[in-house]
Amino acid sequence: MGKLAGYTIANIQESFTNTVNATSYPTEKGLPTTDSVKRQPKTFNITGKILAKSNSEAIKIYEALEKKQNAGTLVTYVGRTTAKNVLITSMTPTFDATNKNGMGISIDLQEVRIAKSPYVKKKTTKKKSGKKSTSKTKKTTKVYHVTKRGDCYWKMWKKYGTSVATLRKWNKYPDRRIPIGIKLRVK
Repeated sequence: MGKLAGYTIANIQESFTNTVNATSYPTEKGLPTTDSVKRQPKTFNITGKILAKSNSEAIKIYEALEKKQNAGTLVTYVGRTTAKNVLITSMTPTFDATNKNGMGISIDLQEVRIAKSPYVKKKTTKKKSGKKSTSKTKKTTKVYHVTKRGDCYWKMWKKYGTSVATLRKWNKYPDRRIPIGIKLRVK
């Protein structure tokens, strides 16, 4: 038993083919041969039966698979082998006296290799049209202090209210070696 796109197929036989195209031209000695080999998509063949409660239900399952085939929908097959991201390339139904409530079927699948793009789409924000927002946004403006003799982070904390740890993080000078006449960020 196997499942193709969620539909059960009673399997008789499964097979897959893995091939590469190799160059027929001579290659230079010492060069890698991997440049001369191109991997082809894997192909799968499933031969089995679509069984249902009635022949009309089996035909509906076939038509649903045919719809996926014609639309080029990627499907997954799980049976003795697993095939993800495959297209149904051909289906051959057979009707005989041994399948009263179904049909025999041969299905060919082909792997689709999906490449990941390094491109990352930049996120954009939608502009609101119509009324303007009444809420005011707080602007963050940095405040600087020009140092004079005797200034230290503790005095600036008292004057501006910014913690000593934050002042140390914003400014690269050690506590006891703050130069005179430079700008220190204090807010």
